[in-house]
Amino acid sequence: MKIRVGFEMIFDCPEPTPMIFNLNVHFSRVSDLVGRDALLVDPPVPVVGYRDEFGNWCTRIVAPQGRIRVWADAVVNDSGSPDPVVPGAQQIPVPELPAETLVYLLGSRYCDTDRLSQTAWDLFGQTPTGWDRVQAICDYVHRHITFDYQQADSTRTALEAFNDRVGVCRDFTHLAVAFCRCMNIPARYCTGYLGHVGMPSTQEPVDFAAWFEVFLDGQWHTFDARNNVPRIGRVLIARGRDAADVALSNAFGTNTLTSFNVWTEEIPGD
Repeated sequence: MKIRVGFEMIFDCPEPTPMIFNLNVHFSRVSDLVGRDALLVDPPVPVVGYRDEFGNWCTRIVAPQGRIRVWADAVVNDSGSPDPVVPGAQQIPVPELPAETLVYLLGSRYCDTDRLSQTAWDLFGQTPTGWDRVQAICDYVHRHITFDYQQADSTRTALEAFNDRVGVCRDFTHLAVAFCRCMNIPARYCTGYLGHVGMPSTQEPVDFAAWFEVFLDGQWHTFDARNNVPRIGRVLIARGRDAADVALSNAFGTNTLTSFNVWTEEIPGD
């Protein structure tokens, strides 16, 4: 199947403003692209790309004074299969974990593991290890937090999401990631496109989505505490420790986001 993905952001800047965007399809999906997913900017400005410490492709510009439009539109080949489920995947003891996974055991900006560790062990210490424990965490977070776009808060941490019991997909993900790390399971935050392929039609607005991956049995596996069911058509953009590492945009100066649209949809007939 083919999936069309893209976005449009319009900013108003009172003065020239340096900006960084993390919005390209992840390199692990580049071979699935039909053509390119180049970031386009109007009015045109010099664009410089670089790869960050997590392997994500980032774009730098200096937005001119006034209105600037940034967008991309791409088509991605997808298998049409739901997220793999591997119930027997086992947890690896910390001394045996590959060095590159250890950073995903540590606390981070939004995943305050030091303040959630005792709660995590109280809740999940008696659950079977490995896949079953991660699923138990997802089940709990899915029940514990109520999804509400109106309650979005870009500064909410995992502990605050636990206490507030409300949020958006990033809050579900931060809490689940923090719980996994507390239980010595490497977990990394993911952001990307996720539409409604294979799901009942909905009036819910399309936005970028957050989910996470855990390291079990020597490889990374996808989990989604917000939806808590295998989904079709995930298109990864970036991975990191939490939302701070994969921010869609960072601006180094005053600006106003005046318009924001995201699309991700199956192309009929493919």
